[in-house]
Amino acid sequence: MTTRISGPAEGAVSEKRVIGNVLRGSIGNLVEWYDWYAYAAFTTYFAKSFFPTTDTTAAFLGTAAVFAVGFLMRPLGGWMLGRFADRFGRRSALVLSVTLMAGGSLLIAVTPSYHTIGLAAPILLLVARLIQGLSVGGEYSTSATYLSEVATPGKRGFYSSFQYVTLYGGQLLALGLQLILQGLLTEQQLTSWGWRIAFGVGTVAALSVMWLRRGMDESESYTREAETTSGERGTLRALAKYPKEIALVVGLTLGGTVAFYTFATYSQKFLENTAHIPRRTVTIILFSAILLAAILQPLAGKLSDRIGRRPLLLFFGIAGTLLTVPIMTVMGSTRNPVGAFFLVLAGLVVVAGYTSINAIVKAELFPTKIRAIGVGLPYALTVAIFGGTAELIAQALKSAGHESVFFWYVAGCVLVSLVVYGTMRETSKTSELEER
Repeated sequence: MTTRISGPAEGAVSEKRVIGNVLRGSIGNLVEWYDWYAYAAFTTYFAKSFFPTTDTTAAFLGTAAVFAVGFLMRPLGGWMLGRFADRFGRRSALVLSVTLMAGGSLLIAVTPSYHTIGLAAPILLLVARLIQGLSVGGEYSTSATYLSEVATPGKRGFYSSFQYVTLYGGQLLALGLQLILQGLLTEQQLTSWGWRIAFGVGTVAALSVMWLRRGMDESESYTREAETTSGERGTLRALAKYPKEIALVVGLTLGGTVAFYTFATYSQKFLENTAHIPRRTVTIILFSAILLAAILQPLAGKLSDRIGRRPLLLFFGIAGTLLTVPIMTVMGSTRNPVGAFFLVLAGLVVVAGYTSINAIVKAELFPTKIRAIGVGLPYALTVAIFGGTAELIAQALKSAGHESVFFWYVAGCVLVSLVVYGTMRETSKTSELEER
C-alpha cells in the first residue's frame, strides 16, 4: 500500500517560520531526553535515598528495576500520545508530552527519602518514572511526525535529523551537568541532596518548553486532515489497515535500535569492564564521540534529501553487519584511550545512517490521519523489546563467559534490517512527487 506524506505548498510557509517551529519542537525533544537520561546519570547518587541504605546492591537493583519499567511504558506512551496527536493535533500532544515530563521530574526532585516516608519513597519514584516513560514514548512519535510535516519540501531529511541531534544533546547535557556538580559538590553532598538539582533543572526546563510549544504552529497537513476526517483518526482499527507499513517500521528499527544502544550507551560500561579504561577517561571518550555524532546528524539528513533515504539505510545495514564484530572485538582489547575514542566514533558514524533519517522514513510511510500512532506504537514496541534489552543480553553473555556472542547478535540484528532496507521503496521520492 503506497502512502504519501503531504505538506505545505511551496512558499506557503516562510523558511523563517519553519525554522522557528523546528526549533521549538527540537528544544522540547532535547529537554525530554535530558530528563530521561538524568535518571541513569545520577542513579548512583540517589539510589540510597529511595531504597534501604543498609544494602547498596539492593538499592541499585531497585533503581534499575524502576528504570526498566519506565522503558516498558514507552509503547503505551507511543499509543496514547500518538492517538492523541492524530485526533487533537501535533502541537497539543507535544505540549502534553513535555508537561508530563515536567511532572515526573518534579516528583523525583521533591520526593522525601526512604528514611523519611518509608515504602512511599520507591512507590513515588516508580510513579514518576512511569509518567516519564509515557512522555518519552509519545514524544518520539509526535515530534517525528511534527518535524516531517512542518519541514520545507525538499529539506525534510535535514530538519527531521534534529530529533537525534537533540536526543544526543539530552544525553550530553545530563552528563555535562553531572561533571559540573561533581566539581562543585562533595560526594557526600551529591548523595545527600545535590542529585535533586538535576531533576529541578529538568523540571524548570520542561515547563519553559511547555510555554514555548504553546506558540508553535499546527502542521498544515494535520489541519487539512482534521477538516475532512474525524472518526478513524489515530485509531488502532485504522492503523490495522497498514500491516506492511507496521512491519516496515519494526524492520527499520530492529537493527538500528540495538546498534544505537550498543555504541551510544553500552560502550561506556564495555570500555570500563572489558577494556579496563578508567571511568573518567571513558566519560570523556563517550562525551566527545557523542558530540561529534550529534553534529553529523544534520549533515547526513541533508545528504538524504539529495540522494534519497535508502542509500543511507543501506550504508548502515552493510557497514553495521560487516564492521560491528571487528569494532567491538578491537574495542574490548584496546587500552589506548585515543584508539577507543575512534572505535566508538566509528560505530556511531555507522549508526548515523539510521539515526539521522529513521524518523522521517517512518513518517513518510503513513498517511496523516494515523501518522503519529503509526510511527510511535510499532517503533516503541521494537525499542522496548530489542533496544531496551541490548545491555541486559550483553551483560548476561559476559557473565556466562561468551561476551563475543553479543557482537554477533548485534550484527545479526542489523542484517535483518538490511534485508528490509534492500527490499523497501524509496520513501522520499513518494513525498516529493506528490508535492510537485
